[in-house]
Amino acid sequence: MTALALDIGGTKMTAAVVGGDGRPGEPLTVSTPKTGVWKACSELLDAVAVGTDIQGIGVACAGPVDTTAGVVAPINIPEWKDGFDLAGAVGKLFPDASISVAMDGGCAALGEHKFGAAVGVDDVLSLVVSTGIGGGLVLGGKIVAGRSGNAGHIGHIVVPGSTTPCTCGGLGCVETVSSGPSAVRWAQEQGWTGSTGAELALSASEGDVVAITTLQRAGVALGQAIASAAALVDVNLVVIGGGFAQAGPPLWDPIQESAALHARLKFLDGLEIVPAKLGAVGTLTGAAILAVGAATPK
Repeated sequence: MTALALDIGGTKMTAAVVGGDGRPGEPLTVSTPKTGVWKACSELLDAVAVGTDIQGIGVACAGPVDTTAGVVAPINIPEWKDGFDLAGAVGKLFPDASISVAMDGGCAALGEHKFGAAVGVDDVLSLVVSTGIGGGLVLGGKIVAGRSGNAGHIGHIVVPGSTTPCTCGGLGCVETVSSGPSAVRWAQEQGWTGSTGAELALSASEGDVVAITTLQRAGVALGQAIASAAALVDVNLVVIGGGFAQAGPPLWDPIQESAALHARLKFLDGLEIVPAKLGAVGTLTGAAILAVGAATPK
């Protein structure tokens, strides 16, 4: 059995052949272009597959997604925002393969549950804090899709005090405060002169007051969203990954403090918020698990 894993985000796309242990092999990554996204994606898949007979493909994509139809409409990929038949397009490339499509946050949760920070924990909420904020749920040891495939989309929980317009069309989503680009934009409005989330984290570590304040603001909002979500779905482990989540204590300390302030129900005692262990391949690992499941005869 040969399977492929694919992870599509607003900044980059990554693919790999799935190894015998169910994890992705050496990944190949390309930038997500502004236009011609499917062309770049198909070329990436061709490069990874190199003529191999592929039986299963697991795809993680930024949401929203429709897992039944295989259609994605990621708000951080403008060319696909109105809907793109991703499963159909992949199926034309690999007509003999079974294809499974899921939201990136759900794949991240699944990967951490099987191989990462949530091994042995059957109920976990996962966040991917990066260009956007994705999320996913594993409950009872299984990925939770919901009615359309978007369960766990925590990036669009509304946080108190925020009225910033979101790319989803709403106002005040945690993504408008705590994603990397949103934090950078707010810091620039306060006079900070950097341009990336990594630079913002570095400035905070060097004592820049605006950078510290920005990360505190982002962390407080994330903590509020996490406390709300944890109460709703009854989990006591939250795993956070993604590039912007690497900002260190200036972001993590306010996350922990804010969540502790709001998660006061007795059943939330012991709520843990921990870093993802799988790093940059966490979401791809979840896609690999899906790929193996898609390729295994039912």
